[in-house]
Amino acid sequence: MERVKIVRPGEGECIWVAGNHYTFQAVGDETEGTYTLFEGVVPPGAGPPPHLHRREVEAIYVLEGELTFFVHGESIVLGAGCFIHIPTGVLHAFKNETTTAARMLDLIAPAGMENFLYETGHPVTDRTAPPEPMTPDYVEKLRALAPKYGIEIAPSEIR
Repeated sequence: MERVKIVRPGEGECIWVAGNHYTFQAVGDETEGTYTLFEGVVPPGAGPPPHLHRREVEAIYVLEGELTFFVHGESIVLGAGCFIHIPTGVLHAFKNETTTAARMLDLIAPAGMENFLYETGHPVTDRTAPPEPMTPDYVEKLRALAPKYGIEIAPSEIR
């Protein structure tokens, strides 16, 4: 039976991962494995380490604020209303280099990467609290678990 899912503001499972809050709108169990969609809140100075996906494409739409993406040796600043498509196998990162939080929608296809996020993150109980900053130990945890999900975390910065 086909199920329709509706997520209203303030709803959806919210987790802390890689210095960001991610609120899941839809995951693979709900989309027959076709995609995962989540909203990300990226505080100033935050963003994931350089990485690539061996299984998925990634599409990010900036809702508020500004994010700097690092792809193919370039820094690309994208503000509200901008979109970036990142093909499978492309090393990339993003960072909020401003003084205010940014919001984005992140679509991953096919689904499955949410399991990496669940395994490396933890539930957010206060959506107004800032995410915990990344530490070197946390980056090592990401790096150790990433291959299980077809993800590679680069050994150094690409900025």
